[in-house]
Amino acid sequence: MDDLAQLLAAGENERTAFVKDRVRLEELAETLAALANRSGGVVLLGVGGRLRPKVDGVDEPANAEELVLDAALLCTPPLLLPIPQRVQHGERLLLQVEVPPGLPHVYSVHGKYLMREGVANVPIPPHTLRQLLLDRGSVGWERLQAEATLADLDRTKIQQYIDRVGPAAQEDPLGWLYRRGCLTKLAGAAAEPGNRARDFAPTNAGILLFARDIERHVPQCEITLVRYRGVEMSDEFERADIRDTLPEQARRAERWLLDNMRKGSKMVGLQRQDWSEYPMAVVREALVNAIAHRDYAVRGEGVRLALFADRLECYSPGRLPGHVTLDNLRDERYSRNEVLVQVLSDIGLIERLGYGIDRMLKQMAHEGLPPPAFRETAAGFLVTLQGRTVAEAVAGGIDTGEWLRQGINERQIAALLWLAEHRRITNREYREITPDISDETVRRDLADLVERGLLLRVGDRRGTYYILR
Repeated sequence: MDDLAQLLAAGENERTAFVKDRVRLEELAETLAALANRSGGVVLLGVGGRLRPKVDGVDEPANAEELVLDAALLCTPPLLLPIPQRVQHGERLLLQVEVPPGLPHVYSVHGKYLMREGVANVPIPPHTLRQLLLDRGSVGWERLQAEATLADLDRTKIQQYIDRVGPAAQEDPLGWLYRRGCLTKLAGAAAEPGNRARDFAPTNAGILLFARDIERHVPQCEITLVRYRGVEMSDEFERADIRDTLPEQARRAERWLLDNMRKGSKMVGLQRQDWSEYPMAVVREALVNAIAHRDYAVRGEGVRLALFADRLECYSPGRLPGHVTLDNLRDERYSRNEVLVQVLSDIGLIERLGYGIDRMLKQMAHEGLPPPAFRETAAGFLVTLQGRTVAEAVAGGIDTGEWLRQGINERQIAALLWLAEHRRITNREYREITPDISDETVRRDLADLVERGLLLRVGDRRGTYYILR
């Protein structure tokens, strides 16, 4: 989020709009649509003036938040926005509204197509509008009504999401899901959303996010994870297939990757330093991007992640969307699935602004690893991460993965790492490595390692110490 003082100091421009607290609904909707039709931006609610802003503040923030959401809903198609943020400027409370870049539609308000130009919302010239409609396409697959009813959605998953969002969603859960694009209104429904369950049906996005039985509705919604022993595909591998709603897919796939990639630790003095085959933040970014941005209209295949001895490959169905190419991938923003991206952002699984590529590049460089490789295939998109080699991993310390699989606890692993460097360990040294534990816990942990055949006890009473077998 941009710094508030900088926004106020810069004044209104093509990407920043100031709006008074008592703004008309239609006027606010036009400003939001105009920013969305350009390249996104920020609306500050509670500020008057253009060249010299006057900060009046927002008197009733809850009502102002509702106004913003209603204005977004007034746009055609409905505009999906992150939850407005309350920001303090001295004694005044403002509302900061982000309009994301790279949205996939062209937005109108009561038939008017506007675009931000300088400090004004101006009509889009016919030739520009035609090109914009060609570039951005029409309503995507995720917004289409699914062949399902509200009974096909899991109430527990919906409630967890509503609780995560908070008051903005809790007051009218159905209305919130409608605004977010997870539900569509049926013909003949009441004018006001959120009143009657029979007025709504799930969209494809709603099914992907909250279905009771995802495989019945969207069989192509799956992740296949494979770990090969070598650098090529072979008959020796470990595999998992995950068929679940998108938030659960992300969580389960991340756990599988954590369990199956090489990782370990070493002791530097009394401090434990951990390493992993790949930076987990980069792996998570690649995984969630594949889930959020794939083309779900493509049938017959799902997201695939393959761990090799030297690399991780992440494939998602569907080539790059819109105007995004391999050459401008780092700089351009375009969201094929804006509903999915926004809801996954509400849950905390994805960054709504879409700067994941930058983060991946910086994190890999920070870890001394090659940058991710991006490639379009005939029908999809492939991300390849080069990990630490076996030699580099061994140099970084001991691979603790097998110990964890055997059920050895973190205290015991720290002791084994200490022994790898210092050759022997006493009860007193064990307590120094893992403070705040009792003498009985020390005795029990060391006795367990002896029983497992990992340690050998030497000496008696005060002279007792332990060595690796």
